[in-house]
Amino acid sequence: MDLKYPIGKFECPQHITPDQITNWISDIEELPSKIIELVSNFTEEQLETPYRSGGWTARQVIHHIHDSHHNGYIRFKWAMTEDRPLIKAYNETLWAELFDTKSAPIYLSLDMIKALHAKWVYFLKGLSPQDLEKEFVHPEGDVAISLGEDIGIYAWHGNHHLAHLKIVAGLS
Repeated sequence: MDLKYPIGKFECPQHITPDQITNWISDIEELPSKIIELVSNFTEEQLETPYRSGGWTARQVIHHIHDSHHNGYIRFKWAMTEDRPLIKAYNETLWAELFDTKSAPIYLSLDMIKALHAKWVYFLKGLSPQDLEKEFVHPEGDVAISLGEDIGIYAWHGNHHLAHLKIVAGLS
């Protein structure tokens, strides 16, 4: 198993169907309860365990999911309110090394992931087919990403890190 990418890398289909959007939104909607169920009984030792050699600890992964998805939600808002905005990237590696990511209680991010995903899913379910075609530009590579594709990216991202947490739990 590839511990860095246990579910593989995200591959976006050339044509995104309404069923794919529905499935991806379901993945985003279900992620908080899956994470909470999985990590609620983690010991401190498990929280400090990296999912692979050189990888983040379970605690860092949990806080990273919130940081990443919070940024993702804001990107959706920018794309809906501006014409192909150039989004602000963030250095996730350095964020993962900040003291709060390395030491804060996980419930702080778990509570925020639960609330964020509830609001995000409400927002996503209200997007029209035309809205899904709106784009933002990512400064790394100057690549335009549609909201439809970004739903898939974040569905994959959540499942990707859920798989990392399952490795720490001994379920993979």
